[in-house]
Amino acid sequence: MNMQSDRRVADSLPKSWVDHAPDNVRPFLRLARYDRPIGFWLLAIPCWTGLLLARLGSGMAPQWSDLLLALLFAIGAIAMRGAGCTYNDIVDRDLDRRVARSADRPLAAGTVSVRSAWLFLLAQCLIGFVVLMQLPALAIWIALGSLVLVAAYPFMKRITWWPQAWLGLTFNWGVLVGYAAIAGQIDTAMFVLYASSVFWTLGYDTIYACQDREDDALIGVKSTARALQAHLHLWLWGFYGLTAALAALAGALAGAPAWLALAILPFTIHLFDQIRKVDLSDGATCLAVFKSNRTTGLLLVAAFLVVSFI
Repeated sequence: MNMQSDRRVADSLPKSWVDHAPDNVRPFLRLARYDRPIGFWLLAIPCWTGLLLARLGSGMAPQWSDLLLALLFAIGAIAMRGAGCTYNDIVDRDLDRRVARSADRPLAAGTVSVRSAWLFLLAQCLIGFVVLMQLPALAIWIALGSLVLVAAYPFMKRITWWPQAWLGLTFNWGVLVGYAAIAGQIDTAMFVLYASSVFWTLGYDTIYACQDREDDALIGVKSTARALQAHLHLWLWGFYGLTAALAALAGALAGAPAWLALAILPFTIHLFDQIRKVDLSDGATCLAVFKSNRTTGLLLVAAFLVVSFI
């Protein structure tokens, strides 16, 4: 394949440091989505909430060592989100060429070869492996369990109308890893927070998928945005309602005080405000609301952090 010149991808940031990177590096940065950092946040935040929930359960305030652990999770999220996107684009390169929003992705556009993409994938996985080896044994084994979910994810849109549910199971695995790294065990509170996070992803990724409904229908790609479109706002209320309720329940099971429900109120309001703001027929609005989930997640992190200290 003859390599083409670099192309900006439709849903990347208007301007980012990626646009000023060297020409031979820039397509790889786009392949790993460094020009679309929201995914790094959405992968790291579940790790942090799992960590903080475990601290709530221990009855101890967060320790300085937790800050190092949170940093490791951030580095791991950057490496593994980039690796996941690279793998996803290798698998989906033919489909991506047929969808307007993804046609300029590096593999679809021919700015990166498939062989180079596999090598880049390996390099990112090696970084993730180094981070993984810094974690306690239980957290390592749990983290390795996510590989099956990651490997299967690109194929879900071909076989089920609910690929967003599979993404939720995959993207929020960090809840389990973060919790186990602190608690040294698995328990009900951890799984309840994981379920909360899965419903969160079901909501925000359904909104994200609304950008592609027409193209997806033409090429036969399945999504909750298509399957649920007759009552989509109602489904979003359900997804986000369960997200908030299960987050509060997870805190209660971990031994948090009753006023945790008040602490997570900004998180809950932000969730439902997305439904108020979004125009599901307008791709730009869907993308903007999707990206606002960085704030949503950080509000939950802040709530758990405040309750841990008080």
